[in-house]
Amino acid sequence: MDVSRFPLIPGKIPPIITHGEGVWLHTSNGNKVLDAGGGAIVTNIGHGRKEIAEVAASALRKLDYVVPTFATEARIQLVEEVADNWLPDASWRCVFNSGGSESVDAAIRIAQLHHVACGRTERYKVIGRDVSYHGATLGALAVGSHDRRRKGLESALAAMPKTSYEDAEQLEKVIEIEGANTISAFIGEPVIGAAAGAYVAPEGYWQTISDICQRHDILLIADEVMTGFGRLGATMGHQLFEFTPDIIVSGKGLGGGYAPMGGVYTRPDVVAPIAETDLALMFYTFAGQDLGCAVSKKVLQIMREENLVAQAFEMGALLRARLVEEFQDHPNVSDIRGAGLMHGIGLVADRNSGRAFPRSAGFAEQVSAASFEAGVWVYPAGSGVFDDALLFGPPFIVSDSHIDQMVTTASRAIDLISNRI
Repeated sequence: MDVSRFPLIPGKIPPIITHGEGVWLHTSNGNKVLDAGGGAIVTNIGHGRKEIAEVAASALRKLDYVVPTFATEARIQLVEEVADNWLPDASWRCVFNSGGSESVDAAIRIAQLHHVACGRTERYKVIGRDVSYHGATLGALAVGSHDRRRKGLESALAAMPKTSYEDAEQLEKVIEIEGANTISAFIGEPVIGAAAGAYVAPEGYWQTISDICQRHDILLIADEVMTGFGRLGATMGHQLFEFTPDIIVSGKGLGGGYAPMGGVYTRPDVVAPIAETDLALMFYTFAGQDLGCAVSKKVLQIMREENLVAQAFEMGALLRARLVEEFQDHPNVSDIRGAGLMHGIGLVADRNSGRAFPRSAGFAEQVSAASFEAGVWVYPAGSGVFDDALLFGPPFIVSDSHIDQMVTTASRAIDLISNRI
Protein backbone atom coordinates (compact mmCIF):
# COMPACT_ATOMS: atom_id res chain seq x y z
CA MET A 1 0.00 0.00 0.00
CA ASP A 2 1.56 3.29 -1.18
CA VAL A 3 0.75 6.04 1.33
CA SER A 4 3.27 8.54 -0.08
CA ARG A 5 0.62 10.14 -2.34
CA PHE A 6 -1.96 10.43 0.45
CA PRO A 7 -1.22 13.93 1.89
CA LEU A 8 -2.62 16.88 -0.08
CA ILE A 9 0.61 18.75 0.71
CA PRO A 10 3.68 16.49 0.68
CA GLY A 11 5.33 16.05 4.06
CA LYS A 12 5.67 13.50 6.78
CA ILE A 13 4.03 10.19 5.91
CA PRO A 14 1.05 9.62 8.20
CA PRO A 15 0.44 6.37 10.09
CA ILE A 16 -1.95 3.90 8.51
CA ILE A 17 -4.84 3.05 10.83
CA THR A 18 -6.27 -0.36 10.01
CA HIS A 19 -9.10 -0.68 12.53
CA GLY A 20 -10.45 0.53 15.84
CA GLU A 21 -11.79 -1.29 18.86
CA GLY A 22 -13.11 0.27 22.06
CA VAL A 23 -10.65 3.03 23.03
CA TRP A 24 -7.90 1.66 20.76
CA LEU A 25 -6.65 2.39 17.25
CA HIS A 26 -4.58 -0.28 15.49
CA THR A 27 -1.87 0.60 12.97
CA SER A 28 -0.55 -1.26 9.95
CA ASN A 29 2.74 -2.04 11.72
CA GLY A 30 0.90 -3.91 14.47
CA ASN A 31 0.95 -1.20 17.14
CA LYS A 32 -1.99 -0.35 19.36
CA VAL A 33 -2.66 3.33 20.17
CA LEU A 34 -4.89 4.62 22.97
CA ASP A 35 -7.26 7.21 21.47
CA ALA A 36 -7.02 9.84 24.23
CA GLY A 37 -8.24 12.55 21.84
CA GLY A 38 -11.33 10.72 20.64
CA GLY A 39 -9.85 11.36 17.19
CA ALA A 40 -10.61 15.08 17.02
CA ILE A 41 -12.91 15.05 20.11
CA VAL A 42 -15.36 12.94 18.09
CA THR A 43 -15.54 9.37 19.38
CA ASN A 44 -17.98 8.89 22.27
CA ILE A 45 -19.38 5.33 22.33
CA GLY A 46 -16.04 3.80 21.34
CA HIS A 47 -14.63 2.32 18.15
CA GLY A 48 -15.75 -0.82 16.36
CA ARG A 49 -19.31 -1.21 17.68
CA LYS A 50 -20.82 -4.05 15.62
CA GLU A 51 -24.39 -2.87 16.22
CA ILE A 52 -23.55 0.38 14.43
CA ALA A 53 -22.23 -1.56 11.43
CA GLU A 54 -25.47 -3.55 11.35
CA VAL A 55 -27.58 -0.39 11.39
CA ALA A 56 -25.45 1.12 8.61
CA ALA A 57 -25.79 -2.00 6.44
CA SER A 58 -29.54 -2.07 6.97
CA ALA A 59 -29.86 1.61 6.07
CA LEU A 60 -27.87 1.15 2.85
CA ARG A 61 -30.01 -1.79 1.83
CA LYS A 62 -33.06 0.50 1.97
CA LEU A 63 -31.87 3.84 0.60
CA ASP A 64 -28.81 5.53 -0.81
CA TYR A 65 -29.25 9.20 -1.79
CA VAL A 66 -32.41 11.16 -1.11
CA VAL A 67 -32.69 14.93 -1.66
CA PRO A 68 -32.42 16.66 1.76
CA THR A 69 -35.82 18.33 1.36
CA PHE A 70 -37.59 14.94 1.29
CA ALA A 71 -38.46 13.09 4.47
CA THR A 72 -37.24 9.57 5.17
CA GLU A 73 -37.92 7.25 8.07
CA ALA A 74 -34.37 7.66 9.38
CA ARG A 75 -34.51 11.46 9.18
CA ILE A 76 -37.81 11.62 11.03
CA GLN A 77 -36.56 9.25 13.71
CA LEU A 78 -33.37 11.25 14.26
CA VAL A 79 -35.36 14.49 14.61
CA GLU A 80 -37.51 12.79 17.24
CA GLU A 81 -34.48 11.38 19.07
CA VAL A 82 -32.64 14.71 19.19
CA ALA A 83 -35.63 16.94 19.95
CA ASP A 84 -37.13 14.67 22.61
CA ASN A 85 -33.94 13.77 24.46
CA TRP A 86 -31.17 16.29 23.82
CA LEU A 87 -32.55 19.78 23.14
CA PRO A 88 -33.94 22.45 25.51
CA ASP A 89 -37.47 21.76 24.31
CA ALA A 90 -39.14 19.16 22.07
CA SER A 91 -40.58 21.94 19.90
CA TRP A 92 -37.16 22.98 18.58
CA ARG A 93 -36.59 22.63 14.84
CA CYS A 94 -33.77 20.42 13.50
CA VAL A 95 -31.79 20.28 10.29
CA PHE A 96 -28.87 17.92 9.70
CA ASN A 97 -25.69 18.43 7.69
CA SER A 98 -22.53 16.46 7.03
CA GLY A 99 -20.28 18.08 9.64
CA GLY A 100 -19.62 20.90 12.09
CA SER A 101 -18.20 23.43 9.61
CA GLU A 102 -21.26 23.08 7.36
CA SER A 103 -23.52 23.40 10.36
CA VAL A 104 -21.85 26.61 11.55
CA ASP A 105 -22.26 28.05 8.07
CA ALA A 106 -25.92 27.08 8.10
CA ALA A 107 -26.44 28.60 11.55
CA ILE A 108 -24.94 31.90 10.38
CA ARG A 109 -27.27 31.94 7.38
CA ILE A 110 -30.29 31.13 9.54
CA ALA A 111 -29.46 33.98 11.93
CA GLN A 112 -28.99 36.48 9.12
CA LEU A 113 -32.10 35.37 7.23
CA HIS A 114 -34.15 35.55 10.45
CA HIS A 115 -33.43 39.26 10.69
CA VAL A 116 -33.94 39.85 6.96
CA ALA A 117 -37.34 38.11 7.17
CA CYS A 118 -38.22 40.39 10.08
CA GLY A 119 -37.37 43.47 8.01
CA ARG A 120 -33.96 44.09 9.59
CA THR A 121 -31.93 43.70 6.40
CA GLU A 122 -28.92 45.58 7.75
CA ARG A 123 -28.22 42.97 10.45
CA TYR A 124 -25.54 40.90 8.74
CA LYS A 125 -22.65 40.85 11.22
CA VAL A 126 -21.91 37.93 13.52
CA ILE A 127 -19.78 38.67 16.57
CA GLY A 128 -17.22 35.99 17.39
CA ARG A 129 -14.60 35.81 20.13
CA ASP A 130 -10.93 36.72 19.93
CA VAL A 131 -9.98 33.13 20.78
CA SER A 132 -12.20 30.66 18.94
CA TYR A 133 -12.55 28.13 16.16
CA HIS A 134 -15.80 27.35 14.37
CA GLY A 135 -14.76 25.38 11.31
CA ALA A 136 -12.84 25.50 8.04
CA THR A 137 -15.34 27.04 5.61
CA LEU A 138 -14.76 30.70 4.73
CA GLY A 139 -17.85 31.70 6.71
CA ALA A 140 -16.81 29.71 9.78
CA LEU A 141 -13.24 31.01 9.60
CA ALA A 142 -14.55 34.58 9.36
CA VAL A 143 -16.42 34.39 12.67
CA GLY A 144 -13.59 32.46 14.32
CA SER A 145 -10.17 33.64 15.47
CA HIS A 146 -7.85 30.65 15.11
CA ASP A 147 -4.80 32.48 13.80
CA ARG A 148 -3.02 29.43 12.38
CA ARG A 149 -6.06 28.23 10.46
CA ARG A 150 -6.91 31.71 9.13
CA LYS A 151 -3.32 32.39 8.04
CA GLY A 152 -3.02 33.11 4.33
CA LEU A 153 -6.78 33.39 3.89
CA GLU A 154 -7.37 36.73 5.63
CA SER A 155 -8.10 38.65 2.43
CA ALA A 156 -10.80 36.14 1.46
CA LEU A 157 -12.62 36.32 4.83
CA ALA A 158 -15.48 38.67 5.64
CA ALA A 159 -14.52 41.14 8.38
CA MET A 160 -16.55 40.15 11.42
CA PRO A 161 -16.28 41.87 14.83
CA LYS A 162 -14.72 40.05 17.77
CA THR A 163 -15.19 40.32 21.52
CA SER A 164 -13.28 38.95 24.50
CA TYR A 165 -13.15 35.26 25.29
CA GLU A 166 -12.99 36.07 29.03
CA ASP A 167 -14.56 39.51 29.62
CA ALA A 168 -18.29 39.25 28.94
CA GLU A 169 -18.87 42.98 29.48
CA GLN A 170 -16.72 43.78 26.46
CA LEU A 171 -19.55 42.52 24.23
CA GLU A 172 -21.61 45.59 25.17
CA LYS A 173 -18.77 47.86 24.03
CA VAL A 174 -18.37 46.00 20.73
CA ILE A 175 -22.10 46.30 20.06
CA GLU A 176 -21.96 50.02 20.79
CA ILE A 177 -19.06 50.50 18.36
CA GLU A 178 -20.53 48.36 15.58
CA GLY A 179 -24.14 49.40 16.08
CA ALA A 180 -26.70 46.92 17.38
CA ASN A 181 -28.75 47.43 14.21
CA THR A 182 -25.94 45.80 12.16
CA ILE A 183 -25.57 42.62 14.25
CA SER A 184 -27.51 39.42 13.66
CA ALA A 185 -25.85 37.02 16.10
CA PHE A 186 -23.12 36.20 18.58
CA ILE A 187 -21.36 32.82 18.34
CA GLY A 188 -19.29 31.07 20.99
CA GLU A 189 -18.16 27.65 22.20
CA PRO A 190 -19.30 26.78 25.75
CA VAL A 191 -15.76 25.43 26.20
CA ILE A 192 -13.18 26.62 23.66
CA GLY A 193 -11.66 23.57 22.00
CA ALA A 194 -9.11 23.63 19.18
CA ALA A 195 -8.14 27.29 19.68
CA ALA A 196 -7.56 27.12 23.45
CA GLY A 197 -7.31 23.53 24.62
CA ALA A 198 -10.56 23.37 26.64
CA TYR A 199 -10.71 26.90 28.06
CA VAL A 200 -13.67 27.54 30.39
CA ALA A 201 -14.88 31.15 30.75
CA PRO A 202 -15.17 32.77 34.21
CA GLU A 203 -18.28 32.14 36.31
CA GLY A 204 -21.22 34.22 35.12
CA TYR A 205 -19.72 34.84 31.66
CA TRP A 206 -22.45 33.11 29.72
CA GLN A 207 -25.32 34.59 31.72
CA THR A 208 -23.95 38.08 30.98
CA ILE A 209 -23.50 37.28 27.28
CA SER A 210 -27.05 35.93 27.13
CA ASP A 211 -28.50 39.01 28.84
CA ILE A 212 -26.68 41.40 26.50
CA CYS A 213 -27.81 39.49 23.40
CA GLN A 214 -31.44 39.47 24.55
CA ARG A 215 -31.35 43.16 25.31
CA HIS A 216 -30.19 43.99 21.77
CA ASP A 217 -32.30 41.38 19.93
CA ILE A 218 -29.14 39.50 18.88
CA LEU A 219 -29.39 35.73 18.41
CA LEU A 220 -27.02 33.66 20.55
CA ILE A 221 -25.46 30.73 18.70
CA ALA A 222 -23.83 28.03 20.85
CA ASP A 223 -21.21 26.15 18.87
CA GLU A 224 -21.52 22.71 20.46
CA VAL A 225 -19.64 20.82 17.76
CA MET A 226 -17.21 19.59 20.42
CA THR A 227 -19.20 20.12 23.63
CA GLY A 228 -22.56 18.70 22.57
CA PHE A 229 -24.12 15.30 23.17
CA GLY A 230 -22.61 14.50 26.55
CA ARG A 231 -18.97 15.47 26.11
CA LEU A 232 -18.96 17.77 29.16
CA GLY A 233 -20.90 15.34 31.33
CA ALA A 234 -24.17 17.15 30.60
CA THR A 235 -26.75 16.51 27.89
CA MET A 236 -25.51 19.58 26.00
CA GLY A 237 -22.64 21.84 26.96
CA HIS A 238 -24.64 25.03 27.50
CA GLN A 239 -26.55 23.36 30.33
CA LEU A 240 -23.37 23.23 32.39
CA PHE A 241 -23.18 27.02 32.30
CA GLU A 242 -26.89 27.69 32.86
CA PHE A 243 -27.85 29.58 29.72
CA THR A 244 -30.10 28.73 26.80
CA PRO A 245 -28.99 29.76 23.29
CA ASP A 246 -31.30 30.62 20.41
CA ILE A 247 -29.45 28.37 17.98
CA ILE A 248 -27.32 25.29 18.73
CA VAL A 249 -24.75 23.86 16.34
CA SER A 250 -23.57 20.26 16.65
CA GLY A 251 -21.26 17.84 14.87
CA LYS A 252 -18.65 15.29 15.93
CA GLY A 253 -20.46 13.47 18.76
CA LEU A 254 -23.77 13.42 16.86
CA GLY A 255 -22.47 10.59 14.68
CA GLY A 256 -19.83 9.45 17.16
CA GLY A 257 -17.30 9.08 14.35
CA TYR A 258 -19.38 6.46 12.53
CA ALA A 259 -20.94 8.91 10.09
CA PRO A 260 -20.08 12.47 8.95
CA MET A 261 -22.92 14.34 10.64
CA GLY A 262 -23.70 17.81 11.95
CA GLY A 263 -26.84 19.62 12.95
CA VAL A 264 -28.46 22.99 13.57
CA TYR A 265 -31.27 23.34 16.09
CA THR A 266 -33.39 26.42 16.78
CA ARG A 267 -36.48 27.59 18.58
CA PRO A 268 -39.50 27.60 16.22
CA ASP A 269 -39.79 31.40 16.35
CA VAL A 270 -36.29 31.77 14.88
CA VAL A 271 -37.15 30.06 11.60
CA ALA A 272 -40.89 30.84 11.43
CA PRO A 273 -40.37 34.30 9.86
CA ILE A 274 -38.14 32.79 7.15
CA ALA A 275 -40.85 30.28 6.22
CA GLU A 276 -43.26 33.14 5.52
CA THR A 277 -40.98 34.66 2.86
CA ASP A 278 -39.39 33.58 -0.42
CA LEU A 279 -35.92 33.52 1.17
CA ALA A 280 -34.00 30.37 0.26
CA LEU A 281 -32.30 28.51 3.09
CA MET A 282 -30.36 26.35 0.64
CA PHE A 283 -29.36 22.85 1.72
CA TYR A 284 -26.03 21.07 1.26
CA THR A 285 -26.04 18.11 -1.13
CA PHE A 286 -25.34 15.50 1.54
CA ALA A 287 -27.25 17.18 4.35
CA GLY A 288 -28.94 14.62 6.56
CA GLN A 289 -28.00 11.63 4.43
CA ASP A 290 -30.21 8.68 5.32
CA LEU A 291 -27.25 6.49 6.31
CA GLY A 292 -25.91 9.18 8.64
CA CYS A 293 -29.28 9.75 10.26
CA ALA A 294 -29.80 6.04 10.95
CA VAL A 295 -26.31 5.69 12.41
CA SER A 296 -26.61 8.85 14.51
CA LYS A 297 -29.90 7.74 16.00
CA LYS A 298 -28.28 4.47 17.07
CA VAL A 299 -25.26 6.28 18.54
CA LEU A 300 -27.50 8.54 20.64
CA GLN A 301 -29.67 5.59 21.65
CA ILE A 302 -26.58 3.75 22.91
CA MET A 303 -25.54 6.87 24.80
CA ARG A 304 -28.86 6.88 26.64
CA GLU A 305 -29.17 3.14 27.19
CA GLU A 306 -25.63 2.82 28.56
CA ASN A 307 -25.87 6.03 30.60
CA LEU A 308 -22.74 7.36 28.93
CA VAL A 309 -23.39 11.04 29.73
CA ALA A 310 -23.16 10.23 33.43
CA GLN A 311 -20.10 8.12 32.60
CA ALA A 312 -18.48 11.13 30.92
CA PHE A 313 -19.13 13.20 34.04
CA GLU A 314 -17.66 10.56 36.35
CA MET A 315 -14.61 9.78 34.23
CA GLY A 316 -14.11 13.48 33.55
CA ALA A 317 -13.72 14.10 37.27
CA LEU A 318 -11.17 11.30 37.42
CA LEU A 319 -9.32 12.70 34.40
CA ARG A 320 -9.12 16.14 36.00
CA ALA A 321 -7.84 14.71 39.29
CA ARG A 322 -5.18 12.73 37.47
CA LEU A 323 -4.12 15.79 35.41
CA VAL A 324 -3.83 17.88 38.58
CA GLU A 325 -1.79 15.18 40.28
CA GLU A 326 0.60 14.91 37.33
CA PHE A 327 0.89 18.51 36.17
CA GLN A 328 0.06 20.96 38.98
CA ASP A 329 3.78 21.66 39.53
CA HIS A 330 5.14 20.69 36.12
CA PRO A 331 7.59 23.33 34.81
CA ASN A 332 6.15 23.17 31.27
CA VAL A 333 2.42 23.21 32.14
CA SER A 334 0.79 26.59 32.79
CA ASP A 335 -2.66 25.39 33.82
CA ILE A 336 -5.25 22.61 33.68
CA ARG A 337 -8.66 23.46 32.24
CA GLY A 338 -11.86 21.94 30.91
CA ALA A 339 -14.96 20.02 31.95
CA GLY A 340 -16.21 16.45 31.69
CA LEU A 341 -14.25 14.42 29.15
CA MET A 342 -12.89 17.54 27.47
CA HIS A 343 -9.83 18.72 29.34
CA GLY A 344 -6.67 20.50 28.29
CA ILE A 345 -3.31 21.60 29.59
CA GLY A 346 -1.46 24.74 28.59
CA LEU A 347 2.15 24.21 27.54
CA VAL A 348 4.90 26.78 28.19
CA ALA A 349 8.68 26.95 28.17
CA ASP A 350 8.67 28.23 31.74
CA ARG A 351 5.78 27.95 34.19
CA ASN A 352 6.96 30.69 36.55
CA SER A 353 7.33 33.43 33.95
CA GLY A 354 4.68 32.11 31.54
CA ARG A 355 7.21 32.29 28.70
CA ALA A 356 6.00 30.40 25.65
CA PHE A 357 7.97 28.17 23.35
CA PRO A 358 8.75 29.75 19.96
CA ARG A 359 5.91 29.07 17.57
CA SER A 360 8.44 27.72 15.10
CA ALA A 361 9.16 24.89 17.56
CA GLY A 362 5.65 23.47 17.15
CA PHE A 363 5.89 22.24 20.72
CA ALA A 364 2.35 20.86 21.11
CA GLU A 365 2.58 19.07 17.77
CA GLN A 366 5.93 17.54 18.71
CA VAL A 367 4.58 16.39 22.08
CA SER A 368 1.55 14.87 20.35
CA ALA A 369 3.79 13.03 17.87
CA ALA A 370 6.04 11.71 20.66
CA SER A 371 3.01 10.58 22.63
CA PHE A 372 1.65 8.77 19.57
CA GLU A 373 4.96 6.99 19.12
CA ALA A 374 4.63 5.85 22.74
CA GLY A 375 1.13 4.49 22.14
CA VAL A 376 -1.24 7.37 23.00
CA TRP A 377 -2.92 9.85 20.65
CA VAL A 378 -3.59 13.24 22.25
CA TYR A 379 -4.93 16.23 20.29
CA PRO A 380 -2.54 19.21 19.83
CA ALA A 381 -4.34 22.54 20.14
CA GLY A 382 -3.74 26.23 20.60
CA SER A 383 -3.98 29.68 19.04
CA GLY A 384 -3.05 33.22 20.04
CA VAL A 385 -2.58 33.57 23.79
CA PHE A 386 -3.11 29.81 24.11
CA ASP A 387 -0.37 29.02 21.64
CA ASP A 388 0.49 25.48 22.74
CA ALA A 389 -1.94 23.09 24.42
CA LEU A 390 -2.92 19.45 24.58
CA LEU A 391 -6.57 18.44 24.44
CA PHE A 392 -7.83 15.22 26.06
CA GLY A 393 -11.21 13.93 24.89
CA PRO A 394 -11.31 10.12 25.01
CA PRO A 395 -14.34 7.92 24.29
CA PHE A 396 -16.87 7.90 27.15
CA ILE A 397 -16.16 4.20 27.77
CA VAL A 398 -12.64 5.02 28.99
CA SER A 399 -11.46 3.30 32.21
CA ASP A 400 -9.28 4.32 35.14
CA SER A 401 -6.26 2.51 33.73
CA HIS A 402 -6.70 4.19 30.33
CA ILE A 403 -6.74 7.62 31.98
CA ASP A 404 -3.59 6.81 33.92
CA GLN A 405 -1.86 5.64 30.74
CA MET A 406 -2.79 8.72 28.70
CA VAL A 407 -1.70 11.19 31.37
CA THR A 408 1.56 9.36 32.18
CA THR A 409 2.47 9.02 28.49
CA ALA A 410 1.71 12.68 27.76
CA SER A 411 3.85 13.73 30.72
CA ARG A 412 6.82 11.72 29.49
CA ALA A 413 6.37 13.14 25.99
CA ILE A 414 6.40 16.71 27.35
CA ASP A 415 9.62 16.02 29.24
CA LEU A 416 11.20 14.38 26.19
CA ILE A 417 10.43 17.25 23.80
CA SER A 418 11.18 20.08 26.25
CA ASN A 419 14.61 18.55 26.94
CA ARG A 420 15.22 18.12 23.21
CA ILE A 421 14.31 21.75 22.46
